[in-house]
Amino acid sequence: MLTLLSMFYYICLRRRSRSGTRGEALTSRRAVESGQRAVLPVSVEVEQYAKEVLDFSSHYGSENSMSYTMWNLAGVPNVYPSSGDFTQTAVFRAYGTWWEQCASAPPPFRRTPKGFYSQDYIELGFEEPVYPTTVEVLETYYPGAIVQILACSHNPFSQNPPTDVRWEVLWSGEPTKVLTPQARQFSPNIKHISFPTNLLRLEVNSSLLDYYTELDAVILRGVKERPMLALYKMPVIDISDLSDSEEELSDLGGPFRQGGDGKHQRTGNGYFDKLPYELIQLILSHLTLPDLCRLAQSCKLLHQHCCDPLQYTQLSLQPYWARLSDASLGHLQSRCTLLQRLNLSWTGNRSALTLTGFSSFMKACGLSLVCLELSCCHFLNDACLEVISQTCPELQELNLASCDRLHPQAFTHISKLTRLRRLVLYRTKIEQTAILSILTFCIELRHLNLGSCVRIEDYDVVASMLAARCRSLCSVDLWRCRNLTDRGLAELVSGCRMLEELDLGWCPTLQSSTGCFQHLARSLPRLRKLFLTANRTVCDSDIEELAASCPSLQHLDILGTRLVSAASLKKLLQSCPRLLLLDVSFCSQIDMRVVQELCGLFPNVAIKKSFTQ
Repeated sequence: MLTLLSMFYYICLRRRSRSGTRGEALTSRRAVESGQRAVLPVSVEVEQYAKEVLDFSSHYGSENSMSYTMWNLAGVPNVYPSSGDFTQTAVFRAYGTWWEQCASAPPPFRRTPKGFYSQDYIELGFEEPVYPTTVEVLETYYPGAIVQILACSHNPFSQNPPTDVRWEVLWSGEPTKVLTPQARQFSPNIKHISFPTNLLRLEVNSSLLDYYTELDAVILRGVKERPMLALYKMPVIDISDLSDSEEELSDLGGPFRQGGDGKHQRTGNGYFDKLPYELIQLILSHLTLPDLCRLAQSCKLLHQHCCDPLQYTQLSLQPYWARLSDASLGHLQSRCTLLQRLNLSWTGNRSALTLTGFSSFMKACGLSLVCLELSCCHFLNDACLEVISQTCPELQELNLASCDRLHPQAFTHISKLTRLRRLVLYRTKIEQTAILSILTFCIELRHLNLGSCVRIEDYDVVASMLAARCRSLCSVDLWRCRNLTDRGLAELVSGCRMLEELDLGWCPTLQSSTGCFQHLARSLPRLRKLFLTANRTVCDSDIEELAASCPSLQHLDILGTRLVSAASLKKLLQSCPRLLLLDVSFCSQIDMRVVQELCGLFPNVAIKKSFTQ
């Protein structure tokens, strides 16, 4: 027995483990054998705030200001320990589930792991690389959105190109709904990692929250020297690391090989041989992608089923963004010849994907593709978009949200995708010439997102082109477009009468006195979502026209108006029985007493009223 335990101990030490290198394992083994304790290095804990915001998926604020932007998360706290809605905090673009209920929301991908909750992220760089001991997030309004904290081995301020970039999860959890919107200091127990880091990533899920979560600062505490345990702790052996070589793998099958007398031969597959092919395919369709790949290694029959292209008509690689590489795409390439929906969002950054790997995959798998999600893919360049335009003739949905490093000229390739029905260009650098070219040729567009596209010079011209070329448009997002006037809006709603969603939040050049909002309501009887956020000119006559003309209204945001009374809101709520969300934050005539009264009369409507204290 002692000999067997010794052999197992030796095998464990020679395997790769997550908790230490082989050299450390052997050193600690000698310490244990000699009955001595390992020397604990003396190291002072360093405390630091984020030096720079490196990347993020979305924010509520503008690209040209600091209010409600992710950039507020760098540096010392601006608000904490105060609670409430403050412009100096970092705020993501959405919250709750209302955005999933909109017509513009794509259907979810099959095979998304149940433990993948992340909807948004932000990456932060710190001055000094340390071995983390504590991460603290100062949440100042509606906390509970953080679902994962990760650390990266790459130094973002290094002049050397990234090589062998490694991400480790420090902490992960499920979305939560905290009982109070008050500020808190979130400091979960984090895992110890084997490398120093000065790059943290926070991932959030705001689906359970009643309002926008607001973050004020992030504190990273750690030591510069790697802490060692007093006694060596047996490394955690990953099941995938138990066999390092082909010889060891082949040894596992020894008892089942065909012997000379044939007694140990196992050629059948049991009851699987009796199941219809389609039934096995249905069973396997419930597996996640990693499980499907592992199962393919179990036997020839299941390898055939697991590699069937029908298992890969939809493929979401977003949950595996930290591990995806050119080699990963190459491995999947032969299986994805019938691929129709592909999600590569968040993947490929820091040279994990290259033009060569992406192009090879698209050329092999793009023929049947109808949906391509590429949000926050910073490996994309002009050549990548050209490849998409050449290899995806059937493409109907393209998401390039927050691909803010794409050169403006690259977007001209999109005009070749003439079957597009959904196009998301949120926070990109697309310019007027490119968007007009796209609208000229992509006349089947149903959903268009141009939110925070600050390089478009004249939105009136864009609106006029939409009215002329895309008359079947169902939704359009013009969030924070700075130069749309009542003339452009009038053309848009007159030409696109099928509109169900219209986001005009933070469009300061629209004035209610021109009658543009009343004309909008009369022209769009199918309207379900209307955002007039931060337009202080919205008045009672606008609300009353919506009540009279838009009975299907479900979402209305009039945050910040000073001219809407409780009487007009009550009329709206009575006339629009499907209304689910009404945001009246910072509406000076609507106080909390009025909100409570309306909530009592209309309990099915979520009436939002933020506060500052």
